[in-house]
Amino acid sequence: MNTSVIRPVILCGGSGTRLWPLSRTHYPKQFLRLVDDFSLLQNTVRRLDGIAGLGGAIAVANENHRFLVAEQFFEIGQKADILLEPAARNTAPAVAAAAVHAIGSGTQQDPPLLLVLPSDHVIANVAAFQEAVRAAIPHADAGALVTFGVVPDRAETGYGYIRRGEAVAGGYALDRFVEKPDGETAQRYLDSGDYFWNSGMFLFRADTYLDALERYAPQIRECVTAAVASDRCDLDFVRLDHAAFVASPSKSIDYAVMEKTDRGVVIPLDVGWNDIGAWDAMAALGQADGNGNTQRGDVLSIDTRNSILLSEGQLLATVGVSELIVVATPDAVLVADKSKAQEVKAVVEELKRSARSETELRHIVHRPWGSYEGLAHAPRYQVKRILVKAGASLSLQKHHHRAEHWVVVKGTALIVRGDETLLLSENQSTYIPLGVVHRLENPGKIDLEMIEVQSGSYLGEDDIVRLQDSYGR
Repeated sequence: MNTSVIRPVILCGGSGTRLWPLSRTHYPKQFLRLVDDFSLLQNTVRRLDGIAGLGGAIAVANENHRFLVAEQFFEIGQKADILLEPAARNTAPAVAAAAVHAIGSGTQQDPPLLLVLPSDHVIANVAAFQEAVRAAIPHADAGALVTFGVVPDRAETGYGYIRRGEAVAGGYALDRFVEKPDGETAQRYLDSGDYFWNSGMFLFRADTYLDALERYAPQIRECVTAAVASDRCDLDFVRLDHAAFVASPSKSIDYAVMEKTDRGVVIPLDVGWNDIGAWDAMAALGQADGNGNTQRGDVLSIDTRNSILLSEGQLLATVGVSELIVVATPDAVLVADKSKAQEVKAVVEELKRSARSETELRHIVHRPWGSYEGLAHAPRYQVKRILVKAGASLSLQKHHHRAEHWVVVKGTALIVRGDETLLLSENQSTYIPLGVVHRLENPGKIDLEMIEVQSGSYLGEDDIVRLQDSYGR
């Protein structure tokens, strides 16, 4: 029976640009609820329930996503050690940080096993996934570097492949990794039965992985070890040392270790896996109707076939079309041929070149205290809906270019306005003149909902002078 502690390492980076306009830089696909009522990140954590020996999760996250990660773990009643990367350095340094942290922070006598999981994948058969993890444990305990190879069901050119070697208990020796093939080669891989898709999931002992880095990529181990040694706690987060971490080479686990090791094992994974790498992948989630349409939100489709139709607000209606992707958000609409799903990334790149904000933030912007949603904007004014969680407060702040009118829609607001303190309830309002120091707090037990009307010569989010902040911003 396995007695090793298994610490899940949840990789929370990634941008998911091919899922624009739902996925944005500050709210990428791992935080989206694309399949059910839980985000892809939350489902990554939830599908671990029932695995014996499970220890505390370690999430490796982008600085800009730290509050989102913490909130999504909190929503499902889970906790994690959240390590913040000062800069993106790919998966090898990210997992190295988790390994050093796990060994240094653990109370166990032996180094734990690390179950490395991307946070933005879909797995339909959770029981089969857990069985694959159990099959991998003896190999990882014995010092192998285990990866999970997805059993392919088509000749896919968008994934890297893993070639299997001789059979071992529950799997195969790892022969080699293969780059993304062309169509003819992919078909040959599929027909042979000797190849798996590269899932990016791994299981190994923390010390085994660090030893492999010492052998194959010593600079990564050296830099990341130094970054963890000089880390610092910031609220619920662990900030890795900036200078040490950015000095690390940027490499994936595959390039840094797995392509070089002679201790690799691949465990087959036949679990209904989908990385939702682009909008056309939504059609494979088993949610299509009798006409082959995948629909979410307020959608009316007539004489429409094999399309993906999503709306986050207004009615989306289609007539007499097929093989389309139509995604409507309050600030952007995407219409694309399904065969061009991978090219949505080009739209994002063009928007970035034009310095358009639609690549960065969604219409609902999440903050550690709650969220805000833009309702209307024009030169010299804009209207927002603000939601403040129970017990939370915004920073003590002022603005140089705008005044604000606040109307309480639901809940109770405790407001500092200059030298005054106000307590407002539903249907009451106040005015914050330009330049006046102010703070908004929710002292109640339910969410506070407000309407904010801003007016002034400049209404950008960078016109905030924070004087005190509970969240270290």
